Amino acid sequence: MIIALHKNARTTPAIRAEIAASTDSVTTLAARYHVGEGTIRRWRTREVFTDASHTAHRLQTTLTPAQEAIVVELRKTLLLPLDDLLALTREFLCADVSRSGLDRCLRRHGVGNLRALLPEQPKEPVQSFKAYEPGYVHVDVKFLPQMQDESQRSYLFVAIDRATRWVFVQIKRSKSAANARAFLNALHKACPIRITRVLTDNGTEFTDRLFGVKARAPTGEHEFDRLCQQLEIEHRLTRPRTPRTNGMVERFNGRISDVLKTHRFHSGEDMRQTLERYAHLYNHQLPQSALQSKTPIQAMKDWYDDKPELFIKRPTNRPGCDNYAMKRHA
Repeated sequence: MIIALHKNARTTPAIRAEIAASTDSVTTLAARYHVGEGTIRRWRTREVFTDASHTAHRLQTTLTPAQEAIVVELRKTLLLPLDDLLALTREFLCADVSRSGLDRCLRRHGVGNLRALLPEQPKEPVQSFKAYEPGYVHVDVKFLPQMQDESQRSYLFVAIDRATRWVFVQIKRSKSAANARAFLNALHKACPIRITRVLTDNGTEFTDRLFGVKARAPTGEHEFDRLCQQLEIEHRLTRPRTPRTNGMVERFNGRISDVLKTHRFHSGEDMRQTLERYAHLYNHQLPQSALQSKTPIQAMKDWYDDKPELFIKRPTNRPGCDNYAMKRHA
């Protein structure tokens, strides 16, 4: 049982009940409970022995009830901030009203929180990615921190399949067209899916579409474009300065940022191995909500069972850390 007592109270409800029921004299009871005789007389005449409310019976306010009604209506109608409402109240209703008094008035009438009075803005619906069959790959480049044994920072090339969320990563020393071409070539060899489309931004490592500040049609002579033509891959580009178009790979890059923040790397090689291990873990061990709680490799195998013509080779699920540990100790 929780009892709220005044901080200076010398008696409890039980003691007060004993005082009211006792037939001893006031002096005897005051000496017994170490309180004044006035306290004994007060509790002897009462039937309820808990502390009464200490709130003032009459609020100290400079606004009349009619003025308070006007202030509340102004707050609801004009949605004025406290300082603006204070200036208006002092000008036309009551020159002596204080800022704190006006604030208490608003709180007393349930309009103290201006944000709660604002009309709710309809939330923009979350746009999901258009459904595609496996083979539509998003590609992007992420800056990596420079390690103590490196003379310059490196770059992480990332590719993710839209349908299965399967990812492929490689670290390159520079963000050049030659490295972009080499990454696409490695992706083509590693991916079990027949890649039909690649979506990239307008970086010079991927396209020659941008010339200065102007956009133009790609010439088709860029190294990345030439390899796409050789591999029969359609190269699509995002609109300039719209990174959300490539949002799928941007989300995965956010996961990479979390890995970089939560790990301490001793060298560039240590960082490379960690990021490659994470990509393997992502593909084989981490269920994705967008895939109905399947891992990317599980989703890829389901697609292979339904439409094997979309694949170059059969996807296989490598044993994870737990399976590896069980085999080693068997």
